[in-house]
Amino acid sequence: MPPKSKPPPSPTSEPPDLSILADDAVHLHTAGYTSSHPPEHERNLVGSMARFRQSPLDFLREISLHVSGTGWRSYDDVVGQPIFYTGFSERMKGMVLQNEKLGEKVRELASRRVDVEVREGGLGTEIADKEVSGDDGGSLGVEERKHRRRVQIEEQLMEVADKLTDDMICKMESQRFIRGAYYLCTQLLTRAYHQGIHVSSEEVLRLRGVAEQAEKNKQSIIFLPCHRSHVDYVSLQIICYRLGLALPTVVAGDNLNFPVVGSFLQHAGAMWIRRSFGDDQLYTTLVQAYIDTLLQNGFNLECFVEGGRSRTGKLLPPKFGILNFLLDSVASGRVNDAIICPVSTQYDKVIEVDSYISELLGQPKPKENLMDFLSASSVLSLKLGRVDVRFHEPWSLRGFIQQQTERFTQLPQQLDTKEMRLRILRTMGYKVLSDINDVSVVMPTALIGTVLLTLRGRGVGKAELVRRVEWLSDRVRSQGGRVAHFAGLPTSVVVERGLEVLGPGLVGIVQGLPEETFYAVDRFQLSFYRNMTIHLFILQALVSAAMYTKIKQGGGPENQRITFEDLHDQVYFLSQLFRGEFIFPTEGLDVNLTKALDGLERDSVVQITRNSEDPNKIDFIELSDAERECGRENFDFYCFLIWPFVEASWLGAMSLQMLTPPLTQTGETWLDMKKVQDRAQLVCWYDII
Repeated sequence: MPPKSKPPPSPTSEPPDLSILADDAVHLHTAGYTSSHPPEHERNLVGSMARFRQSPLDFLREISLHVSGTGWRSYDDVVGQPIFYTGFSERMKGMVLQNEKLGEKVRELASRRVDVEVREGGLGTEIADKEVSGDDGGSLGVEERKHRRRVQIEEQLMEVADKLTDDMICKMESQRFIRGAYYLCTQLLTRAYHQGIHVSSEEVLRLRGVAEQAEKNKQSIIFLPCHRSHVDYVSLQIICYRLGLALPTVVAGDNLNFPVVGSFLQHAGAMWIRRSFGDDQLYTTLVQAYIDTLLQNGFNLECFVEGGRSRTGKLLPPKFGILNFLLDSVASGRVNDAIICPVSTQYDKVIEVDSYISELLGQPKPKENLMDFLSASSVLSLKLGRVDVRFHEPWSLRGFIQQQTERFTQLPQQLDTKEMRLRILRTMGYKVLSDINDVSVVMPTALIGTVLLTLRGRGVGKAELVRRVEWLSDRVRSQGGRVAHFAGLPTSVVVERGLEVLGPGLVGIVQGLPEETFYAVDRFQLSFYRNMTIHLFILQALVSAAMYTKIKQGGGPENQRITFEDLHDQVYFLSQLFRGEFIFPTEGLDVNLTKALDGLERDSVVQITRNSEDPNKIDFIELSDAERECGRENFDFYCFLIWPFVEASWLGAMSLQMLTPPLTQTGETWLDMKKVQDRAQLVCWYDII
C-alpha cells in the first residue's frame, strides 16, 4: 500500500519568493504557490484584475495611475544608465555610425571594390564620361579618380549603414509609452499565467546590488536567459521595470518585425537582427558596432544563448554568434568589462507547445504575422499556472576571459590567438548553460509529466502518482536541483493543480475505476515537460542504459552483472552519441562515472563489487537486491528518461539507409538537406503511429 500523501519539507530554510501579481503589487511571501485561500494582500489574480464591465471605476483608476505615472509607475528612479529622453535613438544611431570599427570596414570594402573595378577595366567610367577636370584644368589622374571613386562608394555604404542602423536599434524614448506597455503586458501575462510571475527575493536583492555597482562603473548587465517561449523576454522586461532596473535592449530576430507589433516591440526595447548574416561583412560589423556602443555606455543587454526557442523542453546547445560579439567587445579592449547574468525561466505550461510538436513532426514553421499574434488572446482565458524566473549570481566577463586565458596558456600544447579565442567562446557558452541549469526550478507539471512517462503500464492511480511525485522531488533535491516550493501544501493538492494546468488534452482519467487513474493522452507534448528534468539525471540515465545491455539478456543476477570496463566503454559511447544533446558536467568521463555509481549505490539502486586487493578498483556492477524487490522502479525510471533519445538516434541511423546510392553510382553524390530531413521525419512519424 503506497504511503499517504505528506507535506513536502518545509521551505522555511530557503529565501522567500517575490510574486508580481495582476494587481500590480509585489508581494514578499513564503516561497510557494498561492494557496487555495490566499491572504487579502494576495488576491486571486484573475479576480483582482479590474475589468470594465465588472468594475468600471477600478478599471479607470488603474488606467489613470499608469498614465499619470503615480509612485513606482513613473519609472524615474531607475538603477542604470538614462535612456528615456527625446533624441536618444538619434544619439545612439550617431554613435554607431561613428564607430571606429565600422569606419575601418567601410574603407576596406570601398578599397576592395575599387580594386575590382580596376581589374575589370571599369574604374571611374561615370567620372571619365563627364570629363571631370582638376583645378589645373587637366584630366584627373588615375590615383585621383580612384580616390574619388572610393569616397563615392564610402558615402553609398554609409547611406546603407544609416538605413540598416535605423531599422536595427531599439527606440526606448518615451516613458509614457513604456508605462502603457508595462500595464498592457502585465495584464495580458497575468491573465494567462494566473498565479503570477515569481522570483527569488535573495537573487533579486543580489542582482540589484550588482546593478548599483555596475551603474557606478558604467558597465552593462548582459542577461542571458534560456529560451522556451516568447513570454521569456516579456517576463524579464516586466521584472526589471517593476523592480526599478534599467530595461535591457533585447536582441530579437527580425522575423518578429512585422507591421504594428514590430514597431511596438522596437519602442519597448527590441533590437532587430537578421536570422542569418551570411557573408554580409557590412551588416556583421554594424551589429558589432551597435553592441560595442551599448556596452561602452553601460546599457543593459539581453540575448538568448540558445538562439531560437527550444522545441523539446531541454536546453539547446549554445549559439555563438552574439556571444562572439560580446566576447570580442571585451577581449579587444574596446569595452572595459561587462557583467554576465544567466537567467532561467520556467513555466507550468508553455503556450506554444502545440506548435512545437507540429514543427518537430515536420510541419514548416509558419511565418509570424499580426493575425497569429492577435489569436494568442485565446490563451487569456486559460489558467496556465505561474512563471518562475531565477537569476544566477552575475560574473565579470573580463574576469572570465582572464581566467580562461591563464588556463589555456598552461596547456602543454600552446594555442594561437584564434584557437584560444574559439575555446574561450565555447567554454563561455556551455558555462552559461550550466549556470542556467543550476538555478532552474522544476515545476509541478514537469514532475507529473516525468512520472507519467517513466512508469510501466498505461495508467497510474492518484495515490501512486502522488508518491512518485514526492519521490522525484526528493531525487531532484538530492541532485542539487530546485523544486518549485509548495508552501506547505500537501503534495496531493499540488498534483491536482498540476493536472488542472496540463488539462485533459495531455493527461486523461480512466473512467469507472474505484480510484482516479491517470494516463498520458499526448505523450509527445508531455515529453516537453519531462525534458525539463532530464539534465539532473543524465549521468544516472547513461549508466542505467549501459547496464541494460546486460540486464536485457535475462537469467540470474550473476548473468546480469557487468564489468566496469564494459560499463565504461558503453557509457563512453553513449556520452559521445549525446554530447550535442545534453550539458554534461565538465570534470570528465571518469570522474562523472564514479560520481554516478556512488550515487546509485548510495540510493540502493546498484550493488558494486570492488576488487579484494584494491578497494578503489571496481570489478562488477549489478542491480541491488532492494532494487529487484521494488520491481526495478528506480532503474526503469532512469532508463525511460534516456530511452526516447536512444530510439531517436536509432531512427536517425535507419533513415541513413535512404541515402544508399544505386550500385551503378560512382563518385560522390550530394543530396538536398531539406529532402533528407523530410524523409527522416517521415520515418519517425511512421514509427510513432
